[in-house]
Amino acid sequence: MRERPAYRERLSPSLWVLVAAAVCAPMAALVFAPIDTTLALVVGVVVGVAIVVALVLLSPVIEIDDDELRAGKAHIDVALLGDPVPTEGLEARAARGAGLDPRSWMLIRGGIDGVVTIPVTDPDDPTPVWVVSTRTPDRLAAGIRRAQLRQRTPRR
Repeated sequence: MRERPAYRERLSPSLWVLVAAAVCAPMAALVFAPIDTTLALVVGVVVGVAIVVALVLLSPVIEIDDDELRAGKAHIDVALLGDPVPTEGLEARAARGAGLDPRSWMLIRGGIDGVVTIPVTDPDDPTPVWVVSTRTPDRLAAGIRRAQLRQRTPRR
């Protein structure tokens, strides 16, 4: 039986992004209004719901499970990672912008303030660091450290 992940977070869009996406519903309804008002109402509701559901379901997931960090479609063994650095506010803005190494692997989402910068210690990996957006940078960094410690601790 598979255990629960040590850390899991879906980087779903903010409420304002979902509200803005829902505005597509009346626009779609307006296209069909001259044909039939009932059809326009149905199409509008279906389009609005479909866009909001797609935005939520297709948003990337960050997960630490089985000694592996998964961020979206990418994954890396935690043994190949250095000490994660959680940042928020101005430090996070710098980590996402001017302080960002162009060789970095990034999973950055607008509207999410926190960032965790994780150095890659694998000498064969051309990527020096992972930069991952998160709403809970301290928890993600702690989850990575726990997984690294668990991997180094001998099992009985």
